[in-house]
Parts: sequence; structure tokens; C-alpha cells
Amino acid sequence: MKQLGTILLEDGALTEEMLAEGIDEQQARGQSLGRTLVELGFISEGQLVRALASQVGMEFVELAEYPVDRAAVALVPGAVCRRHMALPISVEDGLVKVAMSNPGNVVAVDDISTITRMRVVPVVAAHDDVATAIDRYCRSDAEMEDLQESIETEASIDEEDIGSVADDDAPIVRFVNLLITQAVQDRASDIHIEPAEHDLRVRYRIDGVLHEMQRAPKAITGGVISRLKIMSDIDIAERRKPQDGRLSVNHQGRKIDLRVATLPTVWGEKVVMRILDNSTARLALEDLGIRERNESIYAEAYSKPYGMILVTGPTGSGKSTTLYATLNQISRPEVNVITVEDPVEYRIPGINQVQVNPKAGLTFAAALRSILRADPDVVLVGEVRDGETAQIAIEAALTGHLVLSTLHTNDAPSAMTRLIEMDIEPFLVGSAIDCVVAQRLARRLCEHCAVEHQVDPYDLPPAIKWDPNKAIPPIMRPEGCARCSNTGYRGRVALHEIMPINEEIERLTVARASSAEIANAAVDAGMETLIQDGWAKVMDGTTSLEELLRVVK
Repeated sequence: MKQLGTILLEDGALTEEMLAEGIDEQQARGQSLGRTLVELGFISEGQLVRALASQVGMEFVELAEYPVDRAAVALVPGAVCRRHMALPISVEDGLVKVAMSNPGNVVAVDDISTITRMRVVPVVAAHDDVATAIDRYCRSDAEMEDLQESIETEASIDEEDIGSVADDDAPIVRFVNLLITQAVQDRASDIHIEPAEHDLRVRYRIDGVLHEMQRAPKAITGGVISRLKIMSDIDIAERRKPQDGRLSVNHQGRKIDLRVATLPTVWGEKVVMRILDNSTARLALEDLGIRERNESIYAEAYSKPYGMILVTGPTGSGKSTTLYATLNQISRPEVNVITVEDPVEYRIPGINQVQVNPKAGLTFAAALRSILRADPDVVLVGEVRDGETAQIAIEAALTGHLVLSTLHTNDAPSAMTRLIEMDIEPFLVGSAIDCVVAQRLARRLCEHCAVEHQVDPYDLPPAIKWDPNKAIPPIMRPEGCARCSNTGYRGRVALHEIMPINEEIERLTVARASSAEIANAAVDAGMETLIQDGWAKVMDGTTSLEELLRVVK
């Protein structure tokens, strides 16, 4: 049998020097050579598993690239696959090939052989790859279809009784749990449950785009909506007006919060659940994809002890995430940070967060007045919605507080004119605002399947300002593979337009100049527009030209 080190050298995963250092480390730590090499960063987990498989004469498969046979996957229930961390990937001549992270698990081999009534041929795959493949292929769709039939038989029971069932094995409970679990596994940001005339439609928003995932019989609509209202502590009897609630679930050891909103429609109550992963609130600014020059400009703004920073953009453009990342950067024990939000999406340790409650008279403006009496150093206002809130926030910025907030405008220069339209004195706007950040979210190209292609300079929009006589280097476009569900994209990246307020922009603001004039002055001062920042990220292969033009018109 070949030694592990020899196999890694032959595969080109190691050099002689790396192996020698790994052996020294191994001897010092008393650990296995393979594990030591992984910890040192010389090889990946997948390379180690491949070498170990070769050492014992077993086949190794790269599941991300392997053409998995869905018919083979369907032979074994998803629960069994997850329990044994094993996935059937092909069937041939009465043999079922099963990818396993631990091919020595004879119990798993016996269970799968009994279920499929075939002989099992184990092949080796990396543990993380098997887990990812199981999530991808052992979806809960089939189980959902089975549950729909069970729920339909209960349709004669009162909807409120169905929705309030506490038994975890009840079909309606399992159906709702599967909807949420599948959405988290698919990296969805929102779940839309929409009653229609003849059925119930379920859609997930993944990487900013809605995908229809499920259509269920009309008969189960009442039970599903009632169950969600019970879980979210929403009045189950009130169906005539919108309501808001919140629920929490545990998924693979992580606590996931969901913000729930109901909306009466002609066919019943629509429910939208925003999935709030608390890891988002712990992001650092460098995780947001801000380019180096923009980051230095932004850092100069939030490092000041006073002034106002605005983040603008449409709903779902990542404004709150940027503000939370900024708070993480400036929050210290000696700094008193207070936020007023509607709603409080992420709970952050060490920060005082206030939830707006208009019914109790706690509006943004009322809360902000009280906050200013609580000796804050930094104030975060979830959104500037009206002139009263804007007036108090600007006065706070002028009296020694750092104020962070959001505003709904299409670009950074428009923020100045928008505040003036709220009847704020122009000289106050010019003096208080220190920096405006406009933001959009674009889908990030899948790193496993993006391919190069050539673009004609004449096809670029004029805003990119590319010389049409100059050739464009090859850029990347989406292709689609199993890892990205054949979309060509996985994850998102932020595009930024960061406008520091200089003397010229302040003068134009006081003179009530148009947003176009302010934009021209900002560009002359060196500001990169949204489309220019996006084009830089197209050029470095982060996103595609098609995606840039989709999110920035």
C-alpha cells in the first residue's frame, strides 16, 4: 500500500518541502500526517479524502461535478441519507453507487441495501460535499406532496384547530416546518405564501430573485396560514387587517429569526416571512465588498464624532446590513450606541435597541427625542420617513452626535434634495450631512462555472464611460452548474456610490440646486457612480454585465 505522502506528491497536492514540514509538525503534535497537513493549509479536506481513498483502493468522487442520477437519489428517503451522511448517486446493473464520507459505516450500507434491495457500492466523497449534495438533492418537495394529501383529509376540521395543533408529527405542522427548513437550506431571504383562486403558491426570494417552489391545494390554505399565525403570536381571528409578528427556529445548531407579515388579499391572507440570520448582523465592513478607495472615504466619515451618514437605496438593497456593519466597526465599551428601528431585525449585544410602537405613541420622532436625553454618542435611526424625524436627526448631528440612517432615494445626490423636500432648511442639510452612500445588491457569479466571453464596446451603456475604440478584456458570464442550481450565480455583492459632502456640494445644497447638478459636482470631485463601481466588479469577475444592468438602470 502506498504511503499517504507519496500519493499527495504524485497528485501534485504537495511539494517535498511542504511534506517535510508537515512530517515535522506531525511529530511535534503527535497527530496523523493527513490532519496535520490540512491544519497547516498545505492541502484541503477534499484532497486528503481523495488521497485516503486512493490509499485503500476506493473510488473518490467530486460530488459538485458528478452527474448525480435523481432517480437513484429517490430510492432512499432523505432522512436516511442525512442520518448516515450517504447519498445514492447512480444505479447500474442492479448495483447502487453510494457516496459516503465514511465508507466503513456497515450499518449505513446495510440500511441502504435493505431499502433499495440492491447491492451497495460505496465510493468516497468529502464530508462537506456529501452534506451539500444531500441538501441539494434530498429536497423536501416529495415529502411536502405526501403531507398535502394528509392535510387535505383534515380539511373538514376547523382551520383554527388545524393551525393550533401542537403535535410535531401533525401533517400541517410538518408541512410548515419543511417550508421554513427548505428556505433556509436554499439561502432564501424571504418566503412568500400566497393564496390564489385555485391553489396556494409558495415562492422563495433567493439572491434577490423570486423563484416559485411549491403549489399546494387550496384546501390547506387556512391551516397553513393559521399555523404560521400561531407560531408568530399573531391574532388568529383577525383576517381583515395586516398584522406583524416574529418567530424563531433552530436550524443545524443556529438560531434563525423570521419576521412575519400578513396582508389580506381577495383570495385570503398572504404571508411574507423575512429570514433574519443573525450572522448578517456580525458582518464586518470588509465583508461587504466595498472597494479600497470607497472604503477609505467611508471610514473617514464614520470615524468622526459627529455628523450624519445616510445609506440610500430601494427596499432589499442591504442598507440595514451596511449600517449594522458600521456599528460593529465603531461600537466599543466606551461608546454609547442607541438605535431606534421599525422593526428591530437583529439583536446586537452591547447596543441599546428601541422598537418603534406607533400605537403606544413611540414613533421615530418621539423615540429620537428620548434617546437624545440618554447621553448617546452614536444614534442609528432605522429610516428617515418624515420631516419631523429628519429635523431631529439633523439637529442631533449638529450637536455632537454621530447619526446613521437610511433614506429611500435612487442615488446619493438625490438624498440632499429629498431632505429639502421634507421642509428641512437647506443650510442645515448641507452642514449636517457628512456622507451619503447609495447601494444596490447584485448577484455574485458562481466561482465554479463562470466562463469568459468577449463584449463589444459599443454594447456598453454610456454611463460606464468606456472608449469604444478600446477593446474590452474578456469578462465573465454565468454558465450554470449543480452548485448554483444552474443559475450561474451564488450569493450577492454590494455596489456602492459613496458621496462625501465637500464645500461645493454644500454650496449647491444651500442654493437648492437640482440633484443632477449635485451629481455632476460629486463626479467632478472623484465620486464613482453605482454603475462605475459595478463595472469594476464586472471587470474583476465578481458579477456579470447582465446582472449589473439588471440592478442599475
